[in-house]
Amino acid sequence: MRNYWWKILSILLLLYAIIAGFTIDIPNTNIGDTLRNVFYHVGMWFAMLAIMTVSFINSIKFISKGEIQYDTKAKEGVLVGVFFGLLGIITGMVWATFTWGEPWANDPHLNGAAVSLLVYFAYLILRSAIQDEEKRARISAVYNIFAFVILIVFVGVLPRLSTDTLHPGSGDGNPAFGDMDAQMRYVFYPAIIGWILLSMWVLELRIRYRKIENYLSEKELD
Repeated sequence: MRNYWWKILSILLLLYAIIAGFTIDIPNTNIGDTLRNVFYHVGMWFAMLAIMTVSFINSIKFISKGEIQYDTKAKEGVLVGVFFGLLGIITGMVWATFTWGEPWANDPHLNGAAVSLLVYFAYLILRSAIQDEEKRARISAVYNIFAFVILIVFVGVLPRLSTDTLHPGSGDGNPAFGDMDAQMRYVFYPAIIGWILLSMWVLELRIRYRKIENYLSEKELD
């Protein structure tokens, strides 16, 4: 039980976020009930950032120690991070359709998210183009560090420096975090933790699957 408590906590927190997120009263704002999406859309992006951070750290560990296990963890982290990033973009597009009248506007937040994911897609393509395992791991580790810096800049820095944005929370008439009352915050923060824990769980499963696959491959060679 000591090894699984955080997985149980993840399930409980997300169940709470789903049930409470659709049933609690929402403040009367100009985006109406679509504000409920903050419990899911934002949580998925936090999960992506957490997983990409784990991947980034493992790439640094590979460069410093040269152990292939860190390259495996970095790669699986990118795959899981991209998955949650795509979920974040999809939920964001649904939200945008109801609030802005179109799924994709020329907005720094949206464009920055798209650029960041494209950089990570390039990482995956780069890996598939290099056959030598050691060379692939070294080049991928360096690229992954570069990709993480791009992610922070395009998702965390540049959009907040821009005043020409429709994104909620970035200006007058675009409420989000500022319009969440105490009741919403009691759901929002547990939801963030739940999504992050879920992403870590998925990453753990991916790494375990990869270890089993590698073990079976070695057995076949024997």
